[in-house]
Amino acid sequence: MFPYDLSGKNKYYTLYGRLRGDVLCGRLKAGEKLPSKRSLAADLGVSVVTVQTAYDQLLAEGYIYSRPRSGYYVCAVDIQPAEVRHPVPPAEPAKPQYAADFVHGSAPAELFPFSSWAKLMRSVLSDCGEHLLERVPSEGDGELRSAVASYLYRARGISVDPCYIVIGAGAEQLYGTILQLVGRDKLYAVENPGYRRISETYALNGARCVPVPVTEGGMDVEDAIASGADVLHISPAHQFPTGAVMPASARVKLINYVRERGGYIVEDDYDSEFRLYGKPLQNMYALCPENVIYVNTFSKTLAASMRMGYMVLPPQLYRRYAELFGRTSSAVPLFEQKALARMIEGGGFERHINRLRNYYRGVRGALMAKLENYSVPHTVCDSGGGLHFTVRFPPAVSDECIKRRALAAGINVRCLSDYLLTPLKGYGGAAVVNYSGITLAAANALALPEIN
Repeated sequence: MFPYDLSGKNKYYTLYGRLRGDVLCGRLKAGEKLPSKRSLAADLGVSVVTVQTAYDQLLAEGYIYSRPRSGYYVCAVDIQPAEVRHPVPPAEPAKPQYAADFVHGSAPAELFPFSSWAKLMRSVLSDCGEHLLERVPSEGDGELRSAVASYLYRARGISVDPCYIVIGAGAEQLYGTILQLVGRDKLYAVENPGYRRISETYALNGARCVPVPVTEGGMDVEDAIASGADVLHISPAHQFPTGAVMPASARVKLINYVRERGGYIVEDDYDSEFRLYGKPLQNMYALCPENVIYVNTFSKTLAASMRMGYMVLPPQLYRRYAELFGRTSSAVPLFEQKALARMIEGGGFERHINRLRNYYRGVRGALMAKLENYSVPHTVCDSGGGLHFTVRFPPAVSDECIKRRALAAGINVRCLSDYLLTPLKGYGGAAVVNYSGITLAAANALALPEIN
């Protein structure tokens, strides 16, 4: 009568589900008597206790009722559930295969130090044990914060008290935290053209943003001051996507502006580790730690999937951070924080950075060699920092022509105009070559397209 398959582990729940389904779909009619517990148990090859437990659950939920000395009967269930459909998820579009992708990318997988990272993780498990299950302070693990402070002093010349460092789950989460600390009522100036995620994150959190043009010296100082912005989000060492480096005079003017206004500069130092030639440039935080929020991430140096970044807050903002977030937990797992701390403390992180720099020098050198022999008239704009540069073509060449011809050659590339937040003149005819995800083999094999 009941051809149910109860071969699974949870026999009572399977029986309950089958009977419940038959009641709901009408196969078991209202008032119909169910088999006795012993007879149903014998038919299905299960214990009487299994049937009793299933009947008790159906009874408690109102699908059946009992009559003394008579047995169990099906209740009238007037509302039947809608047909449950299980839509087939759409197939994911095939990922385009390019000879070179100059738009997306992080360090090639073969450059990640898997063996040393695995060794660090094993040592963390061995040494920390149950401590890894404890709540992580909102500002991050103390060991990692101290390691970051030491690294900043060695690599960037920044003297930072670890207590003002906050570990976050990537740059975007830190942008949102900054907005909550400074206030949604403030006006935020962002670079135009620029990295869209910055303005999108601020806008998503309810802030007003004003795009400020970028010149050869970074964010235009006069336009930034004229905007009346309370917060300036800038990348002075290597602006994306123009590659502009902000001179000292412009940095000082902007610092004086936010000091007078009681505002802040968010110094986004997203690729400072990749200055391939010469020493790293002086940062703005060292000039004015009271009004500059320093932000950096490990996404480019380790892996994009490793959502870890950090910021150094001015003392007054850190106090506000403690008030707002002191009772919350860090979004970054303690296990990963401990492993990264040991990587930095043991010198492994800096050795890894040096290997990456040497590798990318080779990639950049191969690309430059290709461009030197390129028959199409062009001008390379490269400041020697970061992992991208721009290539300008004659004004007669349109951006769509550049991208279309490149795509025909298997090259994915964007132009400066693709990163404009609002329309501006003077940004046409320039391709942005982001080579962070390009292998040396791909750079050597690259065939540049004819553009006219």
